[in-house]
Amino acid sequence: MGKNKELDELNKAFLESLDEDDPFGLNEDIKLLIFKCLNCGEEDEVPEYVVEEFHFDLKENEEVEVVCPFCNGTMRRARKDPSE
Repeated sequence: MGKNKELDELNKAFLESLDEDDPFGLNEDIKLLIFKCLNCGEEDEVPEYVVEEFHFDLKENEEVEVVCPFCNGTMRRARKDPSE
């Protein structure tokens, strides 16, 4: 029975460390980027970390494109200034 008590204490210590340190980044704010559909014009928010994953497969001067949840068209990141 002593081993179970030790395991319970270890588990408790581990769970407490997760609460304090936030090793998985669960308490961090998620930055959202606005994407606009080229077909229907609707806008949608996409988490920045999702967009960053697409950058690995892009060639120079290519933009990240996602599928529009409204019309299945192509969405690109919305820009305040078209020259961006």
